[in-house]
Amino acid sequence: MREVRIKDSFTGELRTLSSDEEIGIYACGPTVCSLIHIGNARPFVVFSLLARFLKSEGYRAKLVVNVTDINDRIYAAARQAGEPSAEFAKRMTRAYFEDTDRLGLGRPDAEPLATETIDGIVALIADLIESEHAYESGGDVYFRVRSFDGYGKLSNRRAEEMDQGEEAGSESLKEDPLDFALWKAHKEDEDTSWDSPWGSGRPGWHIECSAMAEAELGPSFAIHGGGSDLVFPHHENEIAQSEAAGRPFARVWMHNGMIETDAEKMSKSEGNIFQLSEALDRYGREAVVDYLISGRYRQPLAFDAEQMEQAATRVERLRNFLREHPPAGDGAAPEDEFVATRREGFRGALADDFNTPRAMAEAFELVAEANRRQLPGAPEALRGMLALVGLESLARAEQGAGAEAEGLLAERQQARAARDFERADEIRDRLAELGWEVRDSAGAARLVRRC
Repeated sequence: MREVRIKDSFTGELRTLSSDEEIGIYACGPTVCSLIHIGNARPFVVFSLLARFLKSEGYRAKLVVNVTDINDRIYAAARQAGEPSAEFAKRMTRAYFEDTDRLGLGRPDAEPLATETIDGIVALIADLIESEHAYESGGDVYFRVRSFDGYGKLSNRRAEEMDQGEEAGSESLKEDPLDFALWKAHKEDEDTSWDSPWGSGRPGWHIECSAMAEAELGPSFAIHGGGSDLVFPHHENEIAQSEAAGRPFARVWMHNGMIETDAEKMSKSEGNIFQLSEALDRYGREAVVDYLISGRYRQPLAFDAEQMEQAATRVERLRNFLREHPPAGDGAAPEDEFVATRREGFRGALADDFNTPRAMAEAFELVAEANRRQLPGAPEALRGMLALVGLESLARAEQGAGAEAEGLLAERQQARAARDFERADEIRDRLAELGWEVRDSAGAARLVRRC
C-alpha cells in the first residue's frame, strides 16, 4: 500500500490519507432539474476513479455521491415541463443514472437521495436550533451565520462578499442578511412538502448534503469533493452547520475545476450546455473519459470539438496498440524493466494528488517504446494501467460488426456521397440501435462498438 496524498482546498497543503481507517469520500452529485451535461460528469469521473485507485492500493474506500432531488430549480423546471415535481425529479434521476452508467465506471458505493433523508435533515436542524445556531421564523428555519466563528474559512470571503444566492430564503424573515435557510415553509406553488416541528415544508439545499454525508459516512470522514463552483456558499455552509452541530465533518476538501467553453464555465445559467448523452453518442465513452482526465482535476478544462477529437485520437492510439499487441491471459507475464518503471510511474502519479495527465503520459511513453522494440509484459501492464482510469475496454477483443451493420455502413457512405445527409443520419441512428458507432475520418468510415 503506497502513500497517497491529496491537495486540501482548505489548507492548500498536500495531505496524506490514512491507511488505518476507511477513506470515506462524499462528492456532491447533481441537482436533477435537467439532463446532466459533460461538466456534471467531471466530478463523477474524478471521484469514481479516485475511489477505484484507492481500493486497488488496498485502502478501504467508500464513495458516496448524492442526488439532490429537492430544490427550487426542480420546482421551476417541473412547472415549465407541465409535470408534477416529484415525477419530474424521478425521471431526471433515472436519466442521470442511465447517462452515468454509460461511462462504464460502475456505481458509487452509495447514492442517497434528499427525499429519503428527511428524518436525518430534521434531526440535524433540531440540534442547531437547540444550540441556538439556528432559529425558526414564519415557518422557515435559518442558520445564524455570525454565531459560527469560523464562517468563511474555506472560501476566505469577507462578509460583504457573501451573497447566499438562490437558497438564501426570504430576507424579511431573517435576523441577518447573511443567514441562510435550513428549512423552508411550504408555498402554494410547490406541490411537495414534508412534515416537521416547524410546519409543512422542505429542506434547504445545504442541509441536505450535511445530513446525507453523515448518514452514509458518519460525523467525520476523510474527503469531501465537488466542483470548485460549490466552495461558496454550498460547502462553506455545510461546514458551518455541521461543525456548529458538533460534527467534525470532512478532514480534506477536494475540488475539481470547471469545464469551460469560450472561457466561460459550463453551466445552465450560461446557456453553453453540452449534454453528457450527446458527448457519449458523438465521441464514445472512452473518448469522454479520456477527455475528463486529460487535465489536472483541480484546474479548469477547456471543452470544444477539437479537444474531443484529440481525446478520440488518443484512445484510438491505445486501442490500436492493444489490437496489434493483445495482452496475454491473466497469468503473470515476464516484464521488462522499462515496463515496470512505467507501471510504477503510472501508479505513483495517481498517488501524487491524483495526477491523471502525468499517469497517462507514462502509458503513452510505454506505447511509444513498445512500438520501437519488443517489450515483454508491455500489453499486460498497459491493460492494468488503463483499468485504473476507466479505459479497460480498450483492451477487450473486438468482434466483427456482422453483415447487417457492414451493409448499413456501405449504404451510409453511398448516401453521404450523394449528399443525402438525411438518409445518412437515419442509417447512423439505426447502427446506434444495433450497438455500433460510426467514426468518420479522411473520406473513410468504420464501425466501433458502443459501450
